[in-house]
Amino acid sequence: MSGIIGSKLNIRGSGPVGKLGTDGQVLTSAGAGKSIAYEDIAGGISWQSVVTGSTMTAVAGNGYPIDTSSNTCTITLPASASVGDTLIFSDYARNWATNKIIIDSNGLNYQGEDDTYTVEYSTDGLSLAITYMDATQGWIPTTDDDVTDAPTKGNQEGIFGYGEDASSATAVSNLVSNVGVVATDVTGVGTARYGLAATQYGGDKGIFGFGRNGTYDGMTNLVSNAGVVATDVSAVGTARRVPGACSYGDDKGIFGYGYTGSPTAVTNLVSNSGVVASDVTGVGTARQDPEACEYGGDKGIFGYGYDASTYTAVTNLVSNVGVVATDVTGVGTARYFMASCSYGYDKGIFGFGANAGGNLSMTNLVSNAGVVASDVTGVGTARESPAATQYGGDKGIFGYGDTGSLTAVTNLVSNAGVVATDVTGVGTARKGPAACSFN
Repeated sequence: MSGIIGSKLNIRGSGPVGKLGTDGQVLTSAGAGKSIAYEDIAGGISWQSVVTGSTMTAVAGNGYPIDTSSNTCTITLPASASVGDTLIFSDYARNWATNKIIIDSNGLNYQGEDDTYTVEYSTDGLSLAITYMDATQGWIPTTDDDVTDAPTKGNQEGIFGYGEDASSATAVSNLVSNVGVVATDVTGVGTARYGLAATQYGGDKGIFGFGRNGTYDGMTNLVSNAGVVATDVSAVGTARRVPGACSYGDDKGIFGYGYTGSPTAVTNLVSNSGVVASDVTGVGTARQDPEACEYGGDKGIFGYGYDASTYTAVTNLVSNVGVVATDVTGVGTARYFMASCSYGYDKGIFGFGANAGGNLSMTNLVSNAGVVASDVTGVGTARESPAATQYGGDKGIFGYGDTGSLTAVTNLVSNAGVVATDVTGVGTARKGPAACSFN
């Protein structure tokens, strides 16, 4: 029990089972400090289809995966119950901390409290089993445990780095916390440049690569799992500006496409120790200023850009072993100077950019099968040359860019791919930075 909400007591599930005694100790149905094992009660449960709605009515003996990606879910318990009736609710998409579940005990007691009390659970990854004991205690949680070791994918923090400010190229960087808060400038490390790309590698680290500052560059800069940028690593592969980059195979990365004086489709793989390999002959339409992001948990996609004559929306899928596939017909508005990142653990989003009509703010979602959706009306300031990265495991953030003047504004992306309104910029306003996640 953690406090009064209006006239109702709020019982939150976020740790050990049971309610608190007057001395603050946990009292459970299996004795102090113990709970009934999940596997002891799950065997006789009939599991139902995933629940995505904002309300549902539970039936005793059933288990319900509850997906709160889009909304809170209020669960109404049976109006009558017999001793031993059991229900299980599981956080299907690990979103209960964002959108909780609320339990309406429907006239029966819950942990000895009557139905005037609010019962809610708001811990990601929770599996909650409740059993009806008697009229006095009513429903009692017999298991209230969060799964902390799965899924492991999805880095918690991000970094924006490099770019071109109002007067010159810069190497400044800005860290992104696990709740999407951008920090003030960190003094730049390595060669100042813009029009570069970045991707995560090794599961928890990142790499900035390529770009331009007077000449085309091919050097890279590794990012530790604490967000520290390292000094330049000598160039491998064709020096170029405005490539795209993404991870693949869980722990490796790929740089691809770009401009060397003319558009190219060459790619360079990044090992799980951050070593960049020599050029791989390009596949698909040679173009500059595409973007790339992960999808499906272990694959990637390059999309959009400018070929030798026009804007394009063509895409190229990247397998989980880093093989780039031939062109897929473009979906959505052809454009370049965009940004992209993953969200929801296994999906992606392309956003913002520019074409002959000027700066844009629309987005295009990428499914966990690598299918690009049609345009979604833009939210936030239309701009070109922003960057984007994952944060918080399953969310994303677009930041910086050129609106006609340089900006540091950011836009958060929910774990359902919804872009939020502008957040006031932090750090040096600039265009052409890159961004990636780390852990």
